[in-house]
Amino acid sequence: MKQGLVDDTEDVSLDFGNEEELAFRKAKIRRVLPRHPLATFFHLFFRVSAIVTYVCCDWFSRSFVGCFVTVLLLLSFDFWSVKNVTGRLMVGLRWWNQIDEDGKSHWIFETRKVSANHTAATEAEARIFWLGLIICPGIWIVFFFSTLFSLKLKWLALVVAGISLQAANLYGYILCKMGGDSDMSTVAASFLSQMGFQTDSPGDFEKARLEGLDIHQH
Repeated sequence: MKQGLVDDTEDVSLDFGNEEELAFRKAKIRRVLPRHPLATFFHLFFRVSAIVTYVCCDWFSRSFVGCFVTVLLLLSFDFWSVKNVTGRLMVGLRWWNQIDEDGKSHWIFETRKVSANHTAATEAEARIFWLGLIICPGIWIVFFFSTLFSLKLKWLALVVAGISLQAANLYGYILCKMGGDSDMSTVAASFLSQMGFQTDSPGDFEKARLEGLDIHQH
């Protein structure tokens, strides 16, 4: 009986190490996995589909007009989705152009600030966003030179459209990242120095005057 009382009153060691390790692993998984898988998918879907269709269209169809229109539509969908949706959700950046009452054009660049309520975007989303934004225009530039050297000049207008649409998004988001600095030498140096892909958090951009936004106007 006395031995039972001694056993009942012994200190019980609680192992909090496993709980802390489990919480750390969960936080690490949340950090690595995309927070917006649908936006991440469509960030790459349209631009990759446009490239694949351009390369393989001769194998599936002999209609130049059909291939031209299909690729151009995919490029247009990509431009709209990247400019208006995926950049806002994946890295917390947005840019657009507006015309004031005097008829002057102004470029607006928004960057979501990292705060207690808005944590940084996941590394996976940021890497996918920037890699897709940078690599695909480079591929279209390769297509441009291959079109010139192979004398397939009928595709030249389509390739130029691909370069223009995707380079416009790349340029706009780099300016967002750099705070709207239009000096390209400064932008290039600053952007390359920040290629750790640490970005601001995505958030809801219902109004241009939302609190917690850095807004730069040119």
